[in-house]
Amino acid sequence: MALSFAVTNGSEHNNGKITLFVVLSCMMAAMGGVIFGYDIGISGGVTSMEPFLVKFFPEIYKKMKEDTEVSNYCIFDSQLLTTFTSSLYVAGLLTSFIASYITRAFGRKPSITAGGAAFLAGAAFGGAAFNVYMLIIGRLLLGVGVGFANQSVPLYLSEMAPPRLRGAINNGFTNNGFQLSIGIGALCANFINYGTEKIKGGWGWHISLAMAGVPALILTLGALFLPETPNSLIQRNKDHQKAELILQRIRGTDDVQTELDGLIKASSTSKDTDHSFKLILKRKYRPQLVMAVAIPFFQQVTGINVIAFYAPLLFRTLGLGVSASLLSAAMTGIVGTGSTFISMLVVDKIGRRTLFAIGGIQMLASQSIVGGIMAAYLKDNGGLSKGYAYLVLVMICIYVAGFGWSWGPLGWLVPSEIFPLEIRSAGQSITVAVSFLFTFIVAQTFLTMLCHFKSGIFFFFGGWVLVMSVFVYYFLPEPKNVPIEQMQKVWHEHWFWKRMMDEGIEKREQESGL
Repeated sequence: MALSFAVTNGSEHNNGKITLFVVLSCMMAAMGGVIFGYDIGISGGVTSMEPFLVKFFPEIYKKMKEDTEVSNYCIFDSQLLTTFTSSLYVAGLLTSFIASYITRAFGRKPSITAGGAAFLAGAAFGGAAFNVYMLIIGRLLLGVGVGFANQSVPLYLSEMAPPRLRGAINNGFTNNGFQLSIGIGALCANFINYGTEKIKGGWGWHISLAMAGVPALILTLGALFLPETPNSLIQRNKDHQKAELILQRIRGTDDVQTELDGLIKASSTSKDTDHSFKLILKRKYRPQLVMAVAIPFFQQVTGINVIAFYAPLLFRTLGLGVSASLLSAAMTGIVGTGSTFISMLVVDKIGRRTLFAIGGIQMLASQSIVGGIMAAYLKDNGGLSKGYAYLVLVMICIYVAGFGWSWGPLGWLVPSEIFPLEIRSAGQSITVAVSFLFTFIVAQTFLTMLCHFKSGIFFFFGGWVLVMSVFVYYFLPEPKNVPIEQMQKVWHEHWFWKRMMDEGIEKREQESGL
C-alpha cells in the first residue's frame, strides 16, 4: 500500500470545515467499495443462470441437466468456471504492487483514474462478452481496478479529511465504512441478478456484468474533477505554494499555515520510513508482522467468500431453483450489510475481542449445523426437502451475520490500528497482499473442495473458525481506545509478545547485524 503521512494537530489550530470536497471524497471512496462488492457478488449469480452456462460453460449445463450419475456436490466443479471468478483477485494482487508505486510517484488522482478506467473497461468486456476469453479478460481488468482502488482511494480520503476528523473518518469510514460499502455493492449485485434472470430471451446476464460500469463511472468522474491532495503535491513536487492553495480550497479557509507546516514536516519525516519492509522484519515488530499475515489469512478461511462468490450455486446444490437461489443470496446480502452496520455502531463500546468471540461462536455453530444437515440428508443425487433447505438458509444467514459484525469489518480495522508510522506502509501492504492471495486460493479451489469434501467442507471452514477464535483470545490484545502511538506499550505488556520485545534481545540482534 502506498505510503501515507498523517498530521495530528490540536483542534484549536485547525479551522477546517467539512467542505464539499470532503463530502465528495467520501462518496468517491464509497464507490470504490461498492464496485469491489459488486464484482464479488455478481459472478456467483450469473454463473447460476442457465443461459449464461449454455453460452460459456456448456459442459456444466450438460452435467446439470443430463448426467444423472454426477454428484450434487460436483455439478459445478470446473476449473474454467472458478478461473472466471478468481482471476479478478490474481490481477488485484499483482496490480496492488504496481499501484503502490504509481500512487506514491505520480499522485493519488492518476491512480484513482487508472482504477476507474480499468473498471469501466472490465465492465464493457464482461457485458459484451461473446466467448469465455472475453469474460476472463473483463474480470482481469476489474481486478486491475480493484488493485488501484484499494491502494489510492482510502489514502485519498485520509488526506482530504480535516486533521480533527481524520481519525474518525479513517476508522469510521475507510475501515468499517469501506466494508459496509462492499456489502452494499454485493447486495446490489444480488438484487440485479435476481431481476435480470427473469428477462425473457436469456440476455439478462449482459446487464448484470455491464452494470459494474455505473459506480465505476462515478469513481472516474470524481477522480477527474476532484483536486490532488496537498500531501501528494508536497511529497512529490515540493510545490508548497500550490499545496497551500489547494489546502485553502478543501478546508474552506485561508488559515491553513499550521496544517501546511505539519504536512511539510510529516513529508520530511516520512522519508525515514522508506525502509519499512526491512524494519517490520525486526524482532520488536514481530507481533505486528504476525498479525499482518494472520488476520487477513483467517478472514479468508472463515469461508465467507464461498458465500459471497458462490451462494446461488450453493443454494442450487441444495435443490433450490435459479430464482429462489438468487433471492436467497440477496437475503444473505441484506443480513451481512445490516450486521456490518451494527458493528460500526458498537465496536468502540464493547471492543474488538468481544465481537471476535461472538462472531466466532455464531459462525462455528451455524457451520456445524449446516454440515450436519447436509451430511445426513443431502445425498449425491436428489435434493434437500424444502424444510431443510430453508433451515440451511437460516443457518447461513446466522453465519453471515456473525461474520458481518466480527471478521468482516474487524479484519480491516484491527490491522489499521496496530502499525506504528515507521512500518505502516509495509504492514498495510502485507495485509492487502495476503488478503488477495488467499481470496484467490479459496475462490479457485472451493468448487473442487466441495466435490471432494462434500458436506465436510463446512466442518473444514468451521475448524478454521475455531482456530482463529482461540488465536484472537490468546494472542490479540484489545486495541479499543488505545492510540496507535501507545500500541507498542500494549504489546510489551502482553503475556506472549513481551518475550519478542525484550530490549536485551533486540540489542543483541543489532550487534550481530540481524
